[in-house]
Amino acid sequence: MTKLDGNERWKSKMLLTEHVEQYEEKHRDKGIRNNILTSEELSMVRDLILLPHIDTMLSRSMKEIENSGNILTKLYLLAGRFIQNKIMQDTYKLQKELRHLNVRFIADEQDEFISYYKIFYRGYQERFGITRDVMRSEISLRLTRYTADLGDVLKSHL
Repeated sequence: MTKLDGNERWKSKMLLTEHVEQYEEKHRDKGIRNNILTSEELSMVRDLILLPHIDTMLSRSMKEIENSGNILTKLYLLAGRFIQNKIMQDTYKLQKELRHLNVRFIADEQDEFISYYKIFYRGYQERFGITRDVMRSEISLRLTRYTADLGDVLKSHL
C-alpha cells in the first residue's frame, strides 16, 4: 500500500480546462483532416489531372513545328522540350506528395462539358468534377508560368 492509496484527490484526473480544450481541439482537427480533402490536396489532384493534357498539347504542337519549314524550328523545339521537362518534374513531385498523403484518383466518367474523377484518400472516397472551361483557363495559366520560367532561364544566361 502506497501513501497515495488513501488520498481521494489522486483518484480523479486533475486537468485544467485549458488543457482539456487544447486536447479536444487537437483531436477535432485530426478528425477533420482525415475525412475531408484539404484545398491544397484538391489543387494537387487538379494539377496532376491537367499536366498530362498540357504535355499532350505540347507534343502535338512540337510535331506541327517539326513538319513546318520554319527557320526557328530548332529553337521552338528546344523551348518545347524545356517546358515538357518542367511538366515531368512537376508531375513526379505531385505524384510523390499525393502518394505520401495516401491520396489517389482515377477517371470516372466524362460528360460533354465535365470530366469526373474518383478520389480515394485515407479510407474515404469523393467525386471530383472539372469543367472544360476551367481546364482551358488553368492550362493557359500553367503554360504562361512555364513560358515565364523559360524566359527567366534565358535572361539569366545572357
